[in-house]
Amino acid sequence: QVQLVESGGGLVQVGGSLRLSCAASGHIFTPFAMGWFRQAPGKEREFVAAISWSDGSTNYVDSVKGRFTISRDNAKYTVSLQMHNLKPEDTAVYYCAADLWKRIVAGVSDYRGQGTQVTVSS
Repeated sequence: QVQLVESGGGLVQVGGSLRLSCAASGHIFTPFAMGWFRQAPGKEREFVAAISWSDGSTNYVDSVKGRFTISRDNAKYTVSLQMHNLKPEDTAVYYCAADLWKRIVAGVSDYRGQGTQVTVSS
């Protein structure tokens, strides 16, 4: 069982920046990827970003490309999401996830954190 604990998030104005972090522990299987999903009120959960643990390859949903950057620390089993130029439509609960690459980029994972709220005010 993989445990994921997120930190960061909060309230920020339009155009601002936030950094989310996630620490993984427990039975971490390989090969795997980590990533972030988000779910806004009344909307389905969507994939945001993914990073491969083996080679650092990344993938992003189109709406965040050029604004969000996902990174990893292999030694600490942590993944971060740096978010710049935040927009009101980025408001959502953000979830860290760990799973196979194809499941992460599909927005599917049985291993998710508890979520952290990101609110962008206009």
